[in-house]
Amino acid sequence: MTGFARYDPDAGGRAPAEVSLRPATKGDVDDILRLEVAAGRAADAVGSAEGYRRAVADPLRCILIAEAADVGRRTVVGWAKTHHHVEQVDPAPPGHYLGGITVAPAWRRRGIGATLTDARLQWIAARVGEAFYVVNLQNGASIDLHRRWGFTEVLRAPRLMGVAFEGGVGLLMHADLDAASRS
Repeated sequence: MTGFARYDPDAGGRAPAEVSLRPATKGDVDDILRLEVAAGRAADAVGSAEGYRRAVADPLRCILIAEAADVGRRTVVGWAKTHHHVEQVDPAPPGHYLGGITVAPAWRRRGIGATLTDARLQWIAARVGEAFYVVNLQNGASIDLHRRWGFTEVLRAPRLMGVAFEGGVGLLMHADLDAASRS
């Protein structure tokens, strides 16, 4: 397992040179919605503009934007979020969870998703020593990706954090961030 690099919001993380990361603002919500639709999300699964605005304003959550230089202007090419759950939901414990991540189709396979994940884990690690995420058992790519940060399976359930899983099985994954920062 490899540790995570220190995320510097001013330096833009470790994304490709033409891509930088920054905290999201309420002004990014329209770009987030456009990105979700461009990525093929169903309109009912995209979420509401007001919900995204509340998330961006919540100090217990980390919402990041990946943007690329595009002929003199910046274009949003990805975004990612965390959730902070204060109560147990289904069998999942309270804590900080990695939430959704979306990278524009034309910008995938360039390390942007990994950089967004790394930065969110650093944000969580500055607050607590562990992180969680839930994933569909069928999503082998996500499970494999998260192993680099030490995520391991905690339990399986048909419903986690209010999400019912296609195929019937979701995984609760956990990472000890204190251990990850030492490796």
